[in-house]
Amino acid sequence: MVRATPQAEDSPAGSSAEHRTRPRTRSQRRLGLGAALAGAAVLAGAGAVLLTGDARPPARRTVQARAIPPLLEANFVTAAANGPAVGQGNIRRYRVETEKGIGVDPQVAAAQIRTILADKRSWTTDGTDGFQLVADGTYDFTVRIASPATVDLICGAAGLKTGGEVNCDVEKQVMVNVKRWTTGSPQFTGTIDDYRALIINHEVGHRIGHGHESCPGPGKLAPAMMQQIYGLNGCLPNAWPYTADGTYISGPPVPQPQP
Repeated sequence: MVRATPQAEDSPAGSSAEHRTRPRTRSQRRLGLGAALAGAAVLAGAGAVLLTGDARPPARRTVQARAIPPLLEANFVTAAANGPAVGQGNIRRYRVETEKGIGVDPQVAAAQIRTILADKRSWTTDGTDGFQLVADGTYDFTVRIASPATVDLICGAAGLKTGGEVNCDVEKQVMVNVKRWTTGSPQFTGTIDDYRALIINHEVGHRIGHGHESCPGPGKLAPAMMQQIYGLNGCLPNAWPYTADGTYISGPPVPQPQP
């Protein structure tokens, strides 16, 4: 979802998560990360697990974040799954990880994500992008499904405010909020599998360079790059960037907030 500036799929237009967020000063990042880590330590001591939503940044590139603490890294399990490359051109290798204790099987999640990215309605139809699921070796990015608290911590380290509700794309990570992965969105009337496809297509769309788009008109399909969680504005819910016949589902670009 992000690469050089922050943006979020589920944050409202103009918000710090969905759209580009003003970079914080180095001292502010230290204070924010220190407070988040302290909060996480208190929760861990109490044995609490927070489950919240998903967020992401606006049309951006990947955001630079501070290194994730080793103890937090140890809380993730990598799916022992590999798959053939799909698509053409720039083949991006990706891993799938799930946080311990959130009730999401990494193997099942990896199979779902691989199926989404291999679907002819997803990004491989553009003829220039491809993907390959890997369990080890070199990789270009990781899809991580995590608790709202962990998503907030990792995204917040890069200055992205996900508010326990949305996903984000930061550095080499697509952070997926388990709340969105398991419950979907009130604005989306399709199945939970369709909403998961929207999460992956939207966030990976940011990763390969797509910005946010808006509703092209009442009764038309909402673009996958539209922040559908904030309302459809007359459009119909849709999880895919392309139709089955290869037509790109587009809408007017959302202007980027000025720094």
